[in-house]
Amino acid sequence: MVAVTRRQFHGFALGAGALTAASMLPKPSQAAGRAKVVIIGGGFAGVAVATRLKAANASLDVTIVEPKQTYTTCVYSNLYLGGFRSFKSLTHSYAAVKARGITVVSDIAKDIDTKARTVTLGNASNPLPYDRLVVAPGIDIKYDSVIGYSQAAAEIMPHAWLSGPQTWLLKKKLLTLSNGGLVVMTVPNNPYRCPPGPYERACMIGHFLKTRKPKSKLIVFDAKSTFSKQAVFEEAIAEYYKGIVELNLTNEIDDFAVDRVDASTGEVVTKTGRKERAALANIIPAQRAGAIAGRAGLMDGDWCPVNPHNFTSALIKDVYVLGDAAKSADMPKSAFTAISQAGVVADDILADISGKPRVPGTYRNTCWSMVAPENSAKIGADYKPASKDGTPYLEPVAPFISAPGESAQLRRDTFLESAAWYDTTMNELYGSPLPGDGGR
Repeated sequence: MVAVTRRQFHGFALGAGALTAASMLPKPSQAAGRAKVVIIGGGFAGVAVATRLKAANASLDVTIVEPKQTYTTCVYSNLYLGGFRSFKSLTHSYAAVKARGITVVSDIAKDIDTKARTVTLGNASNPLPYDRLVVAPGIDIKYDSVIGYSQAAAEIMPHAWLSGPQTWLLKKKLLTLSNGGLVVMTVPNNPYRCPPGPYERACMIGHFLKTRKPKSKLIVFDAKSTFSKQAVFEEAIAEYYKGIVELNLTNEIDDFAVDRVDASTGEVVTKTGRKERAALANIIPAQRAGAIAGRAGLMDGDWCPVNPHNFTSALIKDVYVLGDAAKSADMPKSAFTAISQAGVVADDILADISGKPRVPGTYRNTCWSMVAPENSAKIGADYKPASKDGTPYLEPVAPFISAPGESAQLRRDTFLESAAWYDTTMNELYGSPLPGDGGR
């Protein structure tokens, strides 16, 4: 991976709205008190809130509740599948988080009592008290959205849309795929985590097949008729993966949403009846907010509605919900938006604790996707609280998107930009990745 200096990163990434640098945090004198802040979830959103709070006010009692001992990012996991990243480079412990004075409780949040202001844990007899609560539980997979799919089936037909073992399993299956074996990927309707993610994955699997299993093919069945960065991805598939990647979008005649699967045979069937028997099936089902959000009454449908000015829950007072679990209108579910939201949430908590005015937040997103070696595209926008027909929402401002036909140098610069953002963000939030690679 290309090494990019901190100075280079700050030159283009922090100016674009990343919120992880300590230099952008309020000074400790701006907030006071020993308030207890509990954060459910140790992903980008949760760790970014905790880091910002602790840097602003070292006396705050900040606790993250996270059952996993390590964190493997979904960001860049597609590059691991394509052979451009190691698994260990995506995997981090919470040691650096704890070193900031943040308590990390390795447990499951079972329930929330908003009246008593406590969080019940899976393995602790005493509930965890809080003064301010942040819920950032990420996503759960809706296994029942596809007939025949289940947690057991996912061990044969991995989704790899939750980071960690599933990512490794999909790569293992790619490595053991026979040359000529058929790969089938299914893509759900919006909304889901990382809108461009399936198409970056298609390109990375396409690259893997092209270089390692040239007789194999990837067929993509998509429940949608359009998708994020479509022109760029279609250009890349035509230029780099012609005859290797077949992209099927739902249209007026054919509904390519997956209807059912059979893990025992590898069969994948679309809504309009097309059948393929895959040697390897990557089933990406519909998703919902993490389970604790539902148990706490924070969900409306599959996601958690929020007030756009500060990401407090629209359903339960004095609870913040952010990251992939939040229903945030046109703002996509991405690591970049999670960190942007985290900055607003942390500032709102600090202002509330110190009795200062709470300023409505503004947000930013950038999503990078690698389509070929050192060839990346991006999409993004700023977002500000607004009102549409009397309903609060987040209005996109100054959107941008990579275009087909861009020069190789521009695409390489975009790749370097994404590498710098990832490496610097991970270092500032989680510290260095775990040593060794575990044979992966």
